Amino acid sequence: MSALAKLNLKTVQRTVKQDPVLARRDKLVAAIEEQGRVLAAVVAGEEYTVKTKRWQTNDAGERVRVEHEKRVRAWFFEQDAGYYVQCRYGSRVLNINGKSNAVFVDKLNDVAGVIEAFKKAAETGELDKAVVEAAAKKK
Repeated sequence: MSALAKLNLKTVQRTVKQDPVLARRDKLVAAIEEQGRVLAAVVAGEEYTVKTKRWQTNDAGERVRVEHEKRVRAWFFEQDAGYYVQCRYGSRVLNINGKSNAVFVDKLNDVAGVIEAFKKAAETGELDKAVVEAAAKKK
């Protein structure tokens, strides 16, 4: 008698607990909220960083977990006497209405309104098609 004959073997497919569309939407909303914090730091004249943990080898040759500060890139930049704001999914820029990929505003303070509009659009599903297109390009 083999060792596997004693086991209760079955064929199963794992079910996904969350709808992939909702998971992408949540990821996008979280990134947009983070951009709000980046904007607040830029307005205050600071640099926004996030603490992450990574493994490093210390002087004794042991692998230890070290806290590291990671800079978060802003989705907005100054150009043409104003500011352009882009919505991103990961590293890809989303086409907002199918062809345009940025919103132009005159002042840095107006960027907050654009970020809020991106958040509302992501929560209601208006950006789902653009996210699917951006995710498909990765493959």
